[in-house]
Amino acid sequence: MKTPAIPQPAIRVRPRIYIGTDISVGPGKIDLLRRIDETRSIAAAARSLEIPYKRAWMLLDALNQAFGRPLVQTSSGGKGGGGATLTPLGQQLVICYAALEERLNADSTAELEALRSLATCP
Repeated sequence: MKTPAIPQPAIRVRPRIYIGTDISVGPGKIDLLRRIDETRSIAAAARSLEIPYKRAWMLLDALNQAFGRPLVQTSSGGKGGGGATLTPLGQQLVICYAALEERLNADSTAELEALRSLATCP
């Protein structure tokens, strides 16, 4: 599955979502899932985000623990090589987050422009 790409305007909202007391999902975890989907590798995803491999694993473990089931399916290396893919749950999380991010940015254009104008004031 190819995850939806989010346009990168000069100013935008990147939400952090809290579901109850045990689940938090924000740009870092979502970006990691998107990169895993693109590269089919946790190591390659971590490198592209310039985070340590161990940090990537810790983020994935936190997501798996919070949701109670895996968001990424891994396979061991070997002759054909290993790899990683998003599970249906991981795919749905990225899709839902992308839709929310898109809506928040579309619905807050005036406020974002006001904030941008503050940054360009003399």
